Amino acid sequence: MAVSKSNKKKNHQSYISVQSQIINSISQSSLESLLLSPKKNQPPSSKLRLLLKNPRFFIFLIFTLCFICMLKMIPFSQYPCSISQEKAKISTGFLNSELKYDERSEFWKQPDGLGYRPCLDFSERYRKESVQIVKDRTKYLMVVVSGGMNQQRNQIVDAVVIARILGAALVVPILQVNVIWGDESEFSDIFDLEHFKNVLANDVRIVSTLPSTHVMTRPVEEKSTPLHVSPEWIRSRYSRRLRRDGVLLLRGLDSRLSKDLPSDLQKLRCKVAFNALRFSPHISEFGNKLSQRMRSKGPYLALHLRMEKDVWVRTGCLPGLSPNYDEIINNERKTHPKLLTSRSNMTYHDRKLAGLCPLNALEVVRLLKALGAPKSTRIYWAGGIPLGENEALLPLMREFPHFYNKEDLALPGELDPFVKKASLMAAIDYIVSERSDVFMASHGGNMGHAIQGHRAYAGHKKTIIPNKRQMLPYFMDSSLQESEFNKIIIDLHQDSLGQPELRTSKVGRDVTKYPIPECMCNNTITSS
Repeated sequence: MAVSKSNKKKNHQSYISVQSQIINSISQSSLESLLLSPKKNQPPSSKLRLLLKNPRFFIFLIFTLCFICMLKMIPFSQYPCSISQEKAKISTGFLNSELKYDERSEFWKQPDGLGYRPCLDFSERYRKESVQIVKDRTKYLMVVVSGGMNQQRNQIVDAVVIARILGAALVVPILQVNVIWGDESEFSDIFDLEHFKNVLANDVRIVSTLPSTHVMTRPVEEKSTPLHVSPEWIRSRYSRRLRRDGVLLLRGLDSRLSKDLPSDLQKLRCKVAFNALRFSPHISEFGNKLSQRMRSKGPYLALHLRMEKDVWVRTGCLPGLSPNYDEIINNERKTHPKLLTSRSNMTYHDRKLAGLCPLNALEVVRLLKALGAPKSTRIYWAGGIPLGENEALLPLMREFPHFYNKEDLALPGELDPFVKKASLMAAIDYIVSERSDVFMASHGGNMGHAIQGHRAYAGHKKTIIPNKRQMLPYFMDSSLQESEFNKIIIDLHQDSLGQPELRTSKVGRDVTKYPIPECMCNNTITSS
């Protein structure tokens, strides 16, 4: 179960309207007793008898007793009436916050998109070849994709492109059961299958199952595709076997297809990632609903936090919570040395300075504050349960009290259809994060990269990309004044806020992370 922030109770004043005649009568009685009372002193018993004979006294006494009883009987709620009916579970800060955001803050300012817009104009040759490819009924590609939802998503993109390269129909990808989370979700549980088929109808034929003519065919299985292969390699390796046997089965497609493809295939990648792979309606509806709840009081920031136990083990880094937690990670790494995917010959300190470690909560706070995030910033945090749970999140919760995840925002029972499905929960995080006004990931990874590309394709929405390698030495310099530290951090991130960036400026960049120039164009640069 994900970590939720405990509610903080606030004092509320309650008011009961009283008829003006009663108030006037009380006020008039009080004035008369002051103005008309004899100047000479009277004994207390005489005053009491006069008071008891006054009918206005009894009216006042009855009213007072009724008012006291009513105060004891009314179950005052800490939520406004209209909201308590909707959600008494959401944290008090989310519903009743009087802390208003400053919409003039520079933090919410979006980068200049330079007029770039989606631009998927396929070549005439591609369109002509499509006619024959979608008519073919002899060749079928089957794929088994593995890993988490975002890793599977990347492999599905490549599966469509490989099917196009081979001129084959693609059987709906099979999602391998995740041994870590035990998630048995199928393609249609996560993605809108009919939408997927319709969007790609002119590019690759998508079928739900093998036809009867091929169902008894034993597919040729390939398990050892090398990394970053070219279209030419794929054709030379598989085309003859596929024509002979009719069915080809591929496994383990992660990073197998080259990132540097011909322009039309890069466009196809974008078309699959940004247009065809839409989440199933019930996931989209719920994710959009949570996004609307976050935005109900203004813009919000989405954080993808990578502070789970397995992340610290795999990266060779330490959480920095306490010596006890560091010892837990070190022991786990010694017990399972194969889990370490980072460079094994580097010390933790070297990894940290090289920017290979996830940011912890305190580092995220310092970065956000330096970049101008106001204390009123509303934050949606995505990700698994951090090592240390609430203790790991305390710096963020203290500095930014409006700090929520899907468990905080969901009404009772709303998460029930998703809670035992890790892929569906990740899809919800994806939607709320992609729709945010500002997004930041504490560490790289499939989800962070996918959302970065999706936000670029949607108009270059602000995405903070932590410049860890250059900024961390300043984090460790305790002699720096806060103002000087902030200025340095701002300078380091001037070009790391989601501005348009050419994929071709560096070799091996993924077009689904950097969609310019193949998938976006402006008035000066056209897609080719």
